[in-house]
Amino acid sequence: MTNPDILRLDLNRLEILPSYKQGMNASAIIYADAVLEQFLEAAAVDQAANAATLPGLAGSVLAMPDIHTGYGFPIGGVAAFDAERGVISPGGVGYDINCGVRLLATGLELSGLAGKLEQLAAALHADIPAGVGAGGGIRLDKRAQESPLVKGAAWAVENGLGRPEDLEHAESSGAMSGANPHAVSARALERGRGQLGTLGSGNHFLEVQEVTDIYDEAAARAFGLFKGQVAVMLHTGSRGFGHQVCTDFIEVMRSAARRYNIPLADPQLAAAPFRSTEGQDYFGAMQAAANYAWANRQALTGLVRNTFEKVLGMGERALAMDLVYDVAHNIAKLEEHEIGGRKMTVVVHRKGATRAFGPGHPELPRAYAATGQPVIIPGDMGRCSYLLAGTARAMRETFGSACHGAGRLMSRHEAVRRARGRNIADELRAAGVWVASSGRETLAEEMPEAYKDVNAVVRVIAEAGIARRVARFRPLIVIKG
Repeated sequence: MTNPDILRLDLNRLEILPSYKQGMNASAIIYADAVLEQFLEAAAVDQAANAATLPGLAGSVLAMPDIHTGYGFPIGGVAAFDAERGVISPGGVGYDINCGVRLLATGLELSGLAGKLEQLAAALHADIPAGVGAGGGIRLDKRAQESPLVKGAAWAVENGLGRPEDLEHAESSGAMSGANPHAVSARALERGRGQLGTLGSGNHFLEVQEVTDIYDEAAARAFGLFKGQVAVMLHTGSRGFGHQVCTDFIEVMRSAARRYNIPLADPQLAAAPFRSTEGQDYFGAMQAAANYAWANRQALTGLVRNTFEKVLGMGERALAMDLVYDVAHNIAKLEEHEIGGRKMTVVVHRKGATRAFGPGHPELPRAYAATGQPVIIPGDMGRCSYLLAGTARAMRETFGSACHGAGRLMSRHEAVRRARGRNIADELRAAGVWVASSGRETLAEEMPEAYKDVNAVVRVIAEAGIARRVARFRPLIVIKG
């Protein structure tokens, strides 16, 4: 970067000084080495600086190495605000509330899928509802719809789509306790009524993978992973329900920002004081959407297990498809962190960023107390994905946060343009990946070149010390909307 107000702190971090933009209350730190620095979008850098102008900021705004331009906040952004003096902003969470990833480990080696990959891909594509606005999932009547908004993943378990132990291995046990369904609009409820148990479109996916590398044997054993193992990665969120919650509250927050005299460097940063009526209403509705997303991923887990058992002709015990972990990407959470030498309760906004709590944190499952939290980092359809583990350094430096994926390198429009004349499905098949999608354009939008190299992104995270590598996976089957 040639801007004098952007300094390189070390090999893996840049600092945007408060002098970069009038009104910044603190610096912004971007995790990027010299390789990833070349891909930084000027607009995303500006968005990180803009976020630092909001009141009540605790510490610096952070941007992970998968940073790219988003709505208001950059995707890959992390910001914490004092729970008493600070704000909450829908732009710091995003439209797809609790878009997240879960990783399932099976008891199978790759040889167990010999001759079955194409059949399994077809069955998963048939059994998992996917696509823009896709229904075909679990449709609830109005009286029953409140339950998953409050119970989250536990609702799906109670309805035969999972096991009680699944809840132990999900962030927040698969539900936030402050959900307020009464703060949710009728339009949001209607949009979400038939979308539980559906994958969605865009970058959402279901992947069957092989564990190709183990970097930390002890952590891998704790997580139930071994080299050559078949695993499943599932990426989706709160679907149209969460999108509508965000849409509704962006309008509320625009009015609130004027009422509370909150200066906005960008209208998309619309916010309200966290303790205000508007702030609490949004927080309650956002938690309801987060719980919907956890219910959705848990319901899909039940469908995936059923499909595997059907295609492979084996029972639940033989398949041994256990949940390793489930992490949220787009969310705001009340957490306690040490900032400037004192403990503070803060509202941590993670937008396109993953929680990465270190060893010994009380919110971790007992089995992961010594390892730190599993951090799931999906890559792209043609390369690889990673499982990392959170560290004590992340707790000190990033509010216990890490990246959430590879991060887009080009817009969807640009990806479609560059894919003209190519058959992405055939290219992937030639590379050993069975892919099934609801539309050719989706594959073009999501082609591997549209994303940064996840190996480079993970290298920065690992070298910066905020998460450590545990395992790497290669895709075998990819299901897209």
